[in-house]
Amino acid sequence: MAITAQAQKQKTETKATASQEETLVFTPQWTAQAQFAGYYVAEAKGFYREAGVKVRIEHPTSTNSSMSRLSHNQCQATTLQLCQAIELMNDGTPLVNILQTSMNNAMVIVSARGKEPIKQKGAKVGIWSVGFGELAICMSNKEHLNYQWIRFAQNVNLFITGALDAMLAMSYNEYYQLLQAGIEITDKNLYRFSDHGYNVQEDGVYMRRNYYEEHKDQARRFAQASRKGWEWAAQHPEEALDIVMEYVTKDHIATNRIMQRLMLKEILRLQIDRESKKREFRLRPDMVRQANRLMLENKMLDHEVTYEELMGK
Repeated sequence: MAITAQAQKQKTETKATASQEETLVFTPQWTAQAQFAGYYVAEAKGFYREAGVKVRIEHPTSTNSSMSRLSHNQCQATTLQLCQAIELMNDGTPLVNILQTSMNNAMVIVSARGKEPIKQKGAKVGIWSVGFGELAICMSNKEHLNYQWIRFAQNVNLFITGALDAMLAMSYNEYYQLLQAGIEITDKNLYRFSDHGYNVQEDGVYMRRNYYEEHKDQARRFAQASRKGWEWAAQHPEEALDIVMEYVTKDHIATNRIMQRLMLKEILRLQIDRESKKREFRLRPDMVRQANRLMLENKMLDHEVTYEELMGK
């Protein structure tokens, strides 16, 4: 019996070691940029290695999105906005949130010609063709704005050429692209969702539930090391930018350090909870309920997706 017990112990230890060494492929929801700085830092500074988890970061392409990669087992973890995750779970894709980075909503509407977005009923408003606009649609319907949604891919050209009355923008991305293009943005022609009762969290890290159930320890190690990467980036922003620019250069992304510095500063600001004034890294149950309420009111969901479901409980 002693020999059998010893053999079983060695078998268990071998299995645990193999599990720890299994490579986790992480795919952010977009191309290389400072929005994902904490993960780049965790890899470059060896935080993942120290945590005993092997990580490979692979970005999506225009023909192979992060969710497509996740559903086809080409990656084991990805980043999603909370509203996206809820919608996917409602549609039958079981997910688990293993780390929440965003504590605030980054979405804004910028109007052309100095007009107020909330007063532009029937306006032609640009919205991303790849998604992310669930909250904006909820707001438009609730405020009876009757916006005409015009799909755009990834830049601000339609707005700059005058083809749009307004456009959705992220405060860490398109907002700065517009400023760099010479567009004047004031308190009058800017609408921040977070300031008008729509402060729903955005980016978090998600895994498919079946993978999570079989790799809980790996998920925990990955989340802890990723959090460490973000905390290090907040303390060393310029060094973090050096790492970001390595990824940007490698993937031939059309950007510059000034843009990425602005993005990183805003991303880090959005990670600080308004109430606690701390970088909490947690999904807030009240924001989950708020997102569900808005999406149910707009018939985007068949049923409520609970906080417990999102946390894999």
